[in-house]
Amino acid sequence: MKKMSIYLIIVVALFGLIFVLNQSDKNALYGKPSSQLNPATKALLNDPNYQNIILPDELNTRVKSAEGSFIYFFASDCIHCRNTTPVLMPIVKDLGIDLPQFNLREFQEYFNKYDIEFTPTLAYYKDGKLVEKLEGGVSEGGGPGYSKDDFISFFKRHSGKEG
Repeated sequence: MKKMSIYLIIVVALFGLIFVLNQSDKNALYGKPSSQLNPATKALLNDPNYQNIILPDELNTRVKSAEGSFIYFFASDCIHCRNTTPVLMPIVKDLGIDLPQFNLREFQEYFNKYDIEFTPTLAYYKDGKLVEKLEGGVSEGGGPGYSKDDFISFFKRHSGKEG
């Protein structure tokens, strides 16, 4: 009986240790263990351009907001996103705009939930409705896409910072 108690204590301690280690592995940006993140997401964890990450609950709250909210939908493995994000972040910083970023690679069901066909997608929502979105990234080498001025105009149009 004494040996059984010792084994039981050891098993409980091991499960406790596993639980603690699993909790300490949680990534601060994504709220889940880093081991569960897509490799492309892991590669962006320390990139200063990808630090305004929001999770599904906050996304839903911001979309429903009466104040209006910009959302940047991206996929961590999207080359167009990786080319566009470094263009957008200085613009929002200069304009004083909060641009939360939602990683669709980690939450793929939100492609359908928010009718996102392409990444990146820059969207503006107000009162739970999509007001306008820019689908696609920055124009590269004169190809399709948006210029820096297109992004600036989009932000100014919806932020009231027209000047």
